[in-house]
Amino acid sequence: MKYLSLVILFIILSCGNKEDILLPKSNVTMVADVKDHSPIYMFFRTNGKDTLAEVNRKNSIITTNWILNIDKRLPLRIVIPQVIILQEKKRQEKAHKNEKAENYYSYADSIGKNMAFIPFTKVYYKMEKPFSGNPRISFYKDKIQVNDSFVSKAILEDYLNNMRKENDTPFILCFDKNSSYGSYIQNKIFIKSIKLNKKLSVDDNQEFVF
Repeated sequence: MKYLSLVILFIILSCGNKEDILLPKSNVTMVADVKDHSPIYMFFRTNGKDTLAEVNRKNSIITTNWILNIDKRLPLRIVIPQVIILQEKKRQEKAHKNEKAENYYSYADSIGKNMAFIPFTKVYYKMEKPFSGNPRISFYKDKIQVNDSFVSKAILEDYLNNMRKENDTPFILCFDKNSSYGSYIQNKIFIKSIKLNKKLSVDDNQEFVF
């Protein structure tokens, strides 16, 4: 799929009108290609001062890989509840369930000049704060917090690897519900790029949005 400009516009035809989605961007490719997929679109809408998400999944097939094309301007407080609904629908399917079918977020790779994807099939989202005793990495609009300490992105890898931990409990990822979906994708790619020592890990199966 072609890279259209500095800002990716993902365009489809809906009821005879062109619709566009501004995808998040990154200079890293997590997954380069997804076969046998169905697209799901989440559009940015406004109604007065309110921001809304319009979900179009009419072309999705339950047995295929799902690619979620979500506008980067939408806040997580609106995006994640819709993602939870979609996930649960697929997880609860019995008659036509395909155990190999995955779910992916799409984004624009600004280096490779193509579409790229992040799998999130196994992630269970919770719209709440985690228990205070759990080791956690929290992403806000313009800062990162590790447990109770604020750490810059530039030193996060070294900070984590030099931490003293009493056990091997994985870090839980937490995200500010008011941050944008675009920053969420960039932070997910960033945290996956960090090289942790053997005693440290990140929980890939749950994320908290609060």
